[in-house]
Amino acid sequence: MGKSSKDKRDAYYRLAKEQGWRARSAFKLLQLDEEFNLFANVSRVVDLCAAPGSWSQVLSRVLIKNEQFGLKSWQDGEAHLRRSMLSVLPASTTPGGTSAVEAAIAAQHAASRPRDDVKIVAIDLQPISPLAGIITLQADITHPATVPLLLAALDPGRDAQRAAEGKASHPVDLVLSDGAPDVTGLHDLDIYVQSQLLFAALNLALCVLKPGGKFVAKIFRGRNVDVLYAQLKIFFEKVVVAKPRSSRASSMEAFIVCVNFRPPTGFHASLEEPLGVGERLDKMVKERELQLPVVARAAMQNPQTGAWDCTPASVMRVNALDSSSITELEVYDETKDGDGSGNYNNSSNNNNQGSDRSARWIAPFVACGDLSAFDSDASYLLPEDHVSLDPVQPPIAPPYKRAVELRATQSKAVR
Repeated sequence: MGKSSKDKRDAYYRLAKEQGWRARSAFKLLQLDEEFNLFANVSRVVDLCAAPGSWSQVLSRVLIKNEQFGLKSWQDGEAHLRRSMLSVLPASTTPGGTSAVEAAIAAQHAASRPRDDVKIVAIDLQPISPLAGIITLQADITHPATVPLLLAALDPGRDAQRAAEGKASHPVDLVLSDGAPDVTGLHDLDIYVQSQLLFAALNLALCVLKPGGKFVAKIFRGRNVDVLYAQLKIFFEKVVVAKPRSSRASSMEAFIVCVNFRPPTGFHASLEEPLGVGERLDKMVKERELQLPVVARAAMQNPQTGAWDCTPASVMRVNALDSSSITELEVYDETKDGDGSGNYNNSSNNNNQGSDRSARWIAPFVACGDLSAFDSDASYLLPEDHVSLDPVQPPIAPPYKRAVELRATQSKAVR
């Protein structure tokens, strides 16, 4: 009864079991890939906080087995339909004597063969059931000792000098993190703990990510999340917040998608001095801030006094690819500038550009997934012949396992 009820209330929970996914979160990664094409030109991936392994399962089926899902599956179907229509027409031959249709089919078969150049490493505190082509590590991503383990898994014969520096001999193309803390219901506390987990994932990613790489991580949206966006913008050219359709609208979770890794000049990743600790990150924010030109200001100038009367919200700094579209918006708390009055005059605005201000950045927000897909917050009627399935992969060592054993022991003692 409970399983049938959940199948009705959560369509993605039901689909995950029917399609062989370990968890419904697999659809989140697939919908993110539909929007951002995350797996393009990717062969080396690190999956953090991977248990029970649904994201690693997606990586295995897409990158190693060359299976197609979502938008790519539809495009493949359209291509197959076009080839079927072409087969009705007189066959055009290639210089080698084979038809164009046969050549296209042969190329498709070659592309669908399993790849052996893919390296995927999954890390989690909990044990992960084995997956084809996936290297699994049981480790803590917040502990410095995890970096040598990860580097050894990525490059068994890595260069000794780069290993001593804590860097990968062959950096990875993509780092994923779907980790989240055990929520308490106190939103401010949950958001803070999640941000620290994201910093731990980012610190690990900076040690193994190659220039131009991608970073995707779960976040909890809160009051000051724009500060986190500004900090991530230091390292990546493009930062977007995405909400997959399979993620419940009632949940404050979202996913930060960071594209084109470009570390600041002279930056060296090290867990001896991780980000989010000390003043190094704030200093890097200010250095990156000074490199951005001021294009517009959200303030009105008093024609009599010549002073800038700023709105209570902020002074804005914008970067535009052209004059017709604004692509980025940076916001600064003007109450922390100068004397804290919140009013700028011509001289103070020009001379205090690098003063102590809290850098904030409003990242673009994107909803991922086809509108015709299931709504994760809706309930659907089940067909009459529906049979509720068991989960594909139950947890190997769940945190509540000890509690279940104790309860079973107590029940036997009472009897």
